[in-house]
Amino acid sequence: MKSISHQIEKELEPRAGDQPSQPPTRRTSERQAKSGKWVESLRSSDVSRLWTELHRIVSYHPLVRASRSAGLLVEEGATTAYTDLTQELFVQLLSKNRFEHYLETEMTDYEIECEISQIELTNLLTAELRKRHPESYRLARRISTLVQSSSNFRRFDSSGTNDEPHRRLADRVYGLSEWPDGKRRRDSHDLEQRAHMVSVRARDTRMVGCTGDSQVVISNSDLEDLIVSVLDSMDSPADVRTLRSLVMSRLPVMDIYLVPLDGDDSDNENHFEPVDKRENAEQGLLRRESENAAAGFVDQFLKNLHETVRGKIKQYNRILGVLWHCYLSPEQSTQLEVAAALGVSDSLVSDYRRRIEQKLRALSFSEVEEARRFESALRERVQILVSTPEKELAVQVD
Repeated sequence: MKSISHQIEKELEPRAGDQPSQPPTRRTSERQAKSGKWVESLRSSDVSRLWTELHRIVSYHPLVRASRSAGLLVEEGATTAYTDLTQELFVQLLSKNRFEHYLETEMTDYEIECEISQIELTNLLTAELRKRHPESYRLARRISTLVQSSSNFRRFDSSGTNDEPHRRLADRVYGLSEWPDGKRRRDSHDLEQRAHMVSVRARDTRMVGCTGDSQVVISNSDLEDLIVSVLDSMDSPADVRTLRSLVMSRLPVMDIYLVPLDGDDSDNENHFEPVDKRENAEQGLLRRESENAAAGFVDQFLKNLHETVRGKIKQYNRILGVLWHCYLSPEQSTQLEVAAALGVSDSLVSDYRRRIEQKLRALSFSEVEEARRFESALRERVQILVSTPEKELAVQVD
């Protein structure tokens, strides 16, 4: 899969050739004049004004706009597009006591706005990016680190003087160390055509991480060799953003994340239906077999969930509640609402969701209809279990 991490960075970072049209001091003073009245709003506890200022930052933040195009934000209307994100940012600042910190440290309006926009909101969105596309995010960072630290690569846009214009990492140009300084740069289309001549590497399936649930994909030494091969094939220096994209196109990156079980299946829009829609004997037999198989999948899945909480009935009851409210219930609830309903912390709900999604990914269905029957059978079973008292549930599990 093609990484989308560079799309978000492209929106956030300025182009390499852009030069400031105004002196830095004048620019800074203009930005300070445009910042909101944060100190005044915090001192007067004007929640409505704070909300308006936060919504303004969210609406015009470049990383938020990039997140929309990358599919990380779901809009329901032009006026309520960023309401949920603003609410999440407000709750995060409130829970971390950042508003009190701003007043205690006597930060200016400009400093407060810079911290919220450049640190708090950016961290909130990059955390979502890391969750949705973990392998792309991790490999992009590894590639950036290697091209900066390895002796096989060097910068080609550095003049070596202290007055060189500041350039963000994604716009810095790197190439092989053995190339001369005047190495000619090729256009993006030519680079892409040449990079595709490099073979796609096999996936390294060794498990790593503190929980052992992440694959290596490619070792650092092999990744460095791949970067060298891509640059050698392109025969041209390239900026880090382009280089990351082309290198990752030669890797079997799989950013898998769970989608709602009741989502529409667009692949079946042109599904062929016979004239006689009545079920024949063969279809009935297959249906009954698939129902039995789905029930078997449900039993095994619930058994795996029971094992992941080490057979503890209280934790099993909680993870069933998370499964029901987050994935199976027709009522749409946020994670915070689920945590409040179950009387647990938000981090515990996140941990249970991670375990549930890990077990769901381990399931393998040969047909879409089989997966739908599994969903239906799982919904019926879990609905009964979540309404069962813990003592009776313990008897059923045993």
